[in-house]
Amino acid sequence: MASESLTRSKYISLILILGSLTALGPFTIDMYLPGFPAIAKDLDTDVSTVALTLSSYFIGISAGQLLYGPLLDRFGRKPPLYIGLVLYILTSAGCVFVQTIDSLIALRFLQAVGSCAAAVAAVAMVRDLFPVSETAKVFALLMLVVGASPMVAPTVGGYVTSAWNWHAVFVILGGMGVAILLATIFWLPDSYKPDTTLSLKPKPIISNFLAVAREPMFYTYAFTGSVAFGLLFAYVSGSPKVFMDVFGLSDKAYGWVFALLSVGFIGANQVNSLLLRRFSSEQIVPVALGCQTAAGALFVAGLLNGWIGLYGTVIFLFILLSCLGLVIPNTSALALRPFSRNAGSASSLMGALQMGTGALASVVVSLYAEKSVLPMACTMAAAATLALMILMISRRISGGKGAL
Repeated sequence: MASESLTRSKYISLILILGSLTALGPFTIDMYLPGFPAIAKDLDTDVSTVALTLSSYFIGISAGQLLYGPLLDRFGRKPPLYIGLVLYILTSAGCVFVQTIDSLIALRFLQAVGSCAAAVAAVAMVRDLFPVSETAKVFALLMLVVGASPMVAPTVGGYVTSAWNWHAVFVILGGMGVAILLATIFWLPDSYKPDTTLSLKPKPIISNFLAVAREPMFYTYAFTGSVAFGLLFAYVSGSPKVFMDVFGLSDKAYGWVFALLSVGFIGANQVNSLLLRRFSSEQIVPVALGCQTAAGALFVAGLLNGWIGLYGTVIFLFILLSCLGLVIPNTSALALRPFSRNAGSASSLMGALQMGTGALASVVVSLYAEKSVLPMACTMAAAATLALMILMISRRISGGKGAL
């Protein structure tokens, strides 16, 4: 379905629904962050241990991505999406009544498996519904919708936690799951004819993933974008401790700072749409990664020398997240460019790589119990540097495919 055949209202409706599907995971990550101290107190643990609920969520998304990709290609986009959303709703309800931190960690894993169906389906449906020439712009528009979650979610979560308790956050998340499920049933069109020839046996599935991974455009940009994505989750995992423990902000103030920093990520996504009028995605990615690597190095150096406090931390995080807002939509569009028939598998493999590196980055940050900005900053700087190295090396290995 080409975008030219869509009315403006239908086009906007598709963007909003696909954006809501994509935003479900980030909203589920961000909304309960201000409640970390309250969760730690109620479940008799510490904030570092509560941060493992983020790690388990990222691991669940990573594993679930690989599960849903073949299912979306074999049975069409909607049936697996329905199953995932129902699982999400049920596990959100379970989080409301949890009594131990171990139970919350386990339920967050299952909640992630449910929510990632929405993310994988949304990415695959962009490839289904829009022409290749427009996918980078559509991804940028989706990032605008997704970007509302870190602006709104922590702020709302802070007020909800203060007015009621952190359990109420999961009541709201479950309600969101119900609303999104109804929207997909009644307003999201079927975009893909099921491929009944696709086997769901392990060997053909693995072969299919390997075929996707061997595509030069895919491995160049999927791996680059995935490692860069680790920067985002290092920030998400580390920011509650940094701002509430290290700098002593309240849960409400943390929510507002988180929202402010999200403006950089969102704004960069929209600037990306303007840049694409003059430059290609292949040109934008290395420049953005170069700026991000330099900012990460300066951030760590400033912290080691004691030059950076609260305001400096906010400024450097704003720069790093803004650069990431240029990297992600372009690497996503480039990685999926060669695919049509296997778009579901390609998007799920890309998502698994992204969330896998996100889980690793969040675990690394969570392992450090001391009150310091350095673990988060070092992890973010390392992710930016490694992503740039992967891009350069992969372009050379692929013989210039995907290069300038």
